This record gives sequence, structure tokens and C-alpha cells, in this order.
Amino acid sequence: MYGENIKRVMTCIQCGKCTGSCPESGKTPFNIRMIIRKNQFQSDIEEYIPWYCTSCGACTIRCPRDVKPSEVVIGIRSMFVEEGQIPTQIQKALENTFVQKNPWGRARTKRGDWSEKLDFSVPHVSETLSKRLLFTCCIQAYDPRCMVIPQNIAKIMNSCDIEFGILGEEEACCGNEIRRIGEGGLFEELLEENKAMFKEYGVQEIVTLSPHCMNALKKEYEGSDIKVVHYTEVIAGLINEGRLKYKKPYPRKVIYHDPCFLGKQNGIFDEPREILGAIDGLTLLEFTRSREVSLCCEGGGGRMFFEVETQYRRNSEVRVEEALSKGAEVIATACPFCVMTLEEKAVEKGLQVKELSEILMEVI
Repeated sequence: MYGENIKRVMTCIQCGKCTGSCPESGKTPFNIRMIIRKNQFQSDIEEYIPWYCTSCGACTIRCPRDVKPSEVVIGIRSMFVEEGQIPTQIQKALENTFVQKNPWGRARTKRGDWSEKLDFSVPHVSETLSKRLLFTCCIQAYDPRCMVIPQNIAKIMNSCDIEFGILGEEEACCGNEIRRIGEGGLFEELLEENKAMFKEYGVQEIVTLSPHCMNALKKEYEGSDIKVVHYTEVIAGLINEGRLKYKKPYPRKVIYHDPCFLGKQNGIFDEPREILGAIDGLTLLEFTRSREVSLCCEGGGGRMFFEVETQYRRNSEVRVEEALSKGAEVIATACPFCVMTLEEKAVEKGLQVKELSEILMEVI
């Protein structure tokens, strides 16, 4: 039952660095050090406990013995998935992904509808010379709040004469959250389907809009040699080359929130700051916990699809209160999950949350 985990967890020295870095520790019943300990003794773990994990990766980064605690959690979740002991909302997300290839169960035929609202035509990637694919995250393809992100980046790339195409309804969920929920079989199905599409259409480069998609496509699609980048890397490059110029100032105090899958797990810290720092009039502020130790928004690891029962002070509230204390007017981030989790609390406090592409559209 604990087979794959046991070899790894037996090297754990119970130093506690994993728990010390965990955003859920001390606030919820989740204690990653105790979970590792129970794995060492192959003791039972309460079935609701693993679902608090946000897959932020802080524990894995800090572990001195390379136990990879976040992977241990995935292994435990896999066990519960196989036994059918999962929250109803998680089960629904998995069923939706199996049928419609997205956790929200929206019609797959509408996955490319966001592009129809542009004032130019976006070709299918097979029709491009560059074979550069703009990969749309599920939430950005369907949610009205986040749908502006692919629209904004498409407009910017088009204005800078960067050729790109999309897959439209042929695109499937990247599977990043599906794997972290513990449904490895479904993840493999999504992986193989997407890889088949990439191969069929000769995709050479993928520009991702979500850090979660970038993480899966870049690090977990084994055997793929396709170049995968996050859009902030593309935009920062355009600014440095002088191909993208800002036309308006942005005289506001902006504090940048590092998304876990962009920063901690993929080391992209500077590009978003370069994009913001080049804007006239913008005052760039920093959270106390930023870059490698940025506080997780609690949107990853399947937490976007269900609500835990424990009542506690959420990280989004902590983030918003610190932003206000530092005099920020806007919280900027580069991840749709972070936008969704931070915005509810921010609106209550009269603070704006902007995805980087939204600020870019205001200044260009």
C-alpha cells in the first residue's frame, strides 16, 4: 500500500523542515512531518488529511534528505483514489476531466471560444510556419475572469509579429493538478493525448499561460523535446529587445506575488519583476515572504476544486493584509489560480488583483 513511498520516507530524519515551511502547518490538521512518520511505520492516515496539501513544493525544496514529501502526499492520495475514498468534489473534477478534458466539465468544443473575441484570426498551430503553440489553461479557457489572459497575450504576441497558433477543442487539460490529486492513470491519458497532438502537428515550441501547465509540459511530459516557456519569459525578452514598448505610465504601488509553480518549482522570479519594473510610474513593492519562500495562495494540489472543512485564516487573507500594510494599491501575479484565490479577499478590502497581462494591456 505504501510501496513506492516507503523507500523514500525511510531516509527521513524527522528534522521538521518540511512542516516548518508548509503553508498549512499549524492552521489545519495537515502535518507533513507526521505523515512521513506514519509512512515509515506504515500506519493508517486519516483519509481527509492529505487533501489539505496545496502541492506548493516548499517541503520538497527544504528537505535535506531529498525525501520529496510532496510526492509522498501524491502517493497517499493515489491510494485513496484507487479505493474510492476521495471528497465528492474531487471525484466530480476527475469525472469531468475524463469526459470533457477539463475539471469543470465545460464543453470541450468551446475550449477555443476565447479566441473568437479577438479582432484578428488565430490559426490552428498546424497552419503556422513556426509551429509555436499558445497553450491555454483550463481555467483560462472557460472562466470569464481569467479568459482575458489568453486574449491579452495573444494581442501582445500578434502586435509584436510573433507567429503562434492554438489547438482549440483538440487541446486537453495538461494534467498537472490531476497527477497531484493522485489520479496517475488519468494523467497518463491526458499526457499521451496532448503529446499525440503535438507530434501530429509538428509543435516545436509551447508558450504556456499558466505556471501549472508549464510545470507539467516542461517537467512531467517525459520524452518530449519541445521547448516550453511561460509567457512572462517571452514578454521580458520582447522588452529587453526593444520590440515591446510601453506607451502609458502606471502611477500605482504594485506588490508582486510569486506563484509557487512559477517561482519555487521553476525558478522564474526575475522576468515578472523585469516586466513590472520597466513601467514608468510604477512603484514595485515586495512581500516579506517572496521569491523562494513566497506564501502559497492555496489554489494548487486540487484545492481549486473543493473546499476544506476546517475554518482558519486563509493565506489569501494574510497576503491581502500584508499588501495593505505595505501601502500597495494592486497585487500583481502571473497565475490564474493565484488571481482567483487572492481576488475574493482583496475585493473585500478595497484592493485590486491584476494578472500581469492586464497591467500590460493598460500601458501599451
